[in-house]
Amino acid sequence: MERIDRRAVDPKSLLTEDAMKQSQHFLENAENCAKLAERVPDEPTRNRYKRMEEAWRALAVEQDWLDGEIVQNGTPASKDSL
Repeated sequence: MERIDRRAVDPKSLLTEDAMKQSQHFLENAENCAKLAERVPDEPTRNRYKRMEEAWRALAVEQDWLDGEIVQNGTPASKDSL
């Protein structure tokens, strides 16, 4: 088994890659909820899926903020500020 020299790996690059995937995963969940909301026959279930969609989208924005991709007011972060 090959060993990785931890000093040669930038931990921030690993976290950024994983976090981007996490944010995208949240957006995919939001899209799934939106599709489900369109297909359900009753309003209470539709509303539940819409609330879930909003929550997943909020989590995606929060994850992007945590990753430094956007600043606190929701605007994209410039490459210079990172």
